[in-house]
Amino acid sequence: MISLLLLIPLSILILIGAGVALFWAVDRGQFEDLETPALLPVIDADVASKDAPAAGSGDAPKRPS
Repeated sequence: MISLLLLIPLSILILIGAGVALFWAVDRGQFEDLETPALLPVIDADVASKDAPAAGSGDAPKRPS
């Protein structure tokens, strides 16, 4: 029973902290664009595969000696 005297206020403080963090993130614009970050790995993979030479093609860049 004594543990409830500690756990209830602690849970209320954690809830208040989560609410403050949520409002801080909304105020800073963290949720403005939800679609572009999800597409970035796909776009980066496409660009990297077009720019990189094919494996085993013999077009490896030469190292300066």
